[in-house]
Amino acid sequence: MSTTAETPTTDRVRVQGPQKLGPLTPLVGEWEGDAGLDLSYHNQDDETSHTSYFEKASFKPIPIQENGRQVLWGLSYSMTAWRHGEEAMDPFHDEIGFLLWDKAHGQVIRNVVFGRGIAILAGSDAQVGDRVLHFDAKPGDPSYGILQNRYLMERAEIKDFTSSFTFHDDGTFSYTSDLLLRLSATGAEMHHTDQNTLHRVRRFHPSVEIG
Repeated sequence: MSTTAETPTTDRVRVQGPQKLGPLTPLVGEWEGDAGLDLSYHNQDDETSHTSYFEKASFKPIPIQENGRQVLWGLSYSMTAWRHGEEAMDPFHDEIGFLLWDKAHGQVIRNVVFGRGIAILAGSDAQVGDRVLHFDAKPGDPSYGILQNRYLMERAEIKDFTSSFTFHDDGTFSYTSDLLLRLSATGAEMHHTDQNTLHRVRRFHPSVEIG
């Protein structure tokens, strides 16, 4: 199963307009992807294996955010995934959060909460038009850090988080996500990875109620 789109041919995304959302500009809209691939440890089977999935995502502009002299533009977003064959059932993954652009400091920020009791604030340097955006976090980092509930700390402690969004010439975007976990069940560390490529199914315009 293919999980990546064509490699970008230039270093910058060309988008018209003021781009107040900076490098987040291409994400506005609703998206779907059917090539998701998850690699994780399955407690019931005591094994690490792949799961393929279908996914829906939404990225909506939010009001300008001001922290004193800091000005942030951003998007509220959600991403929900269903295992193939279970699209009419409950999703196996759900996350909500914000993507923020700090123009003055050249930073993109991902503020995300996962339904399983994990909260991550991740980010990195970025410029307007970047085709690849990175969102990284480490436990204990005072700026870009990780929190998780007590059970997960004991059973699957997160040691590192890296993620990237890549914009492609055909209008799709792909992402990768990597959680480095220390698993008590195996006594070892493993990489829990996710990747997918999504295409836009709805654009937001001034005449359209975003809600």
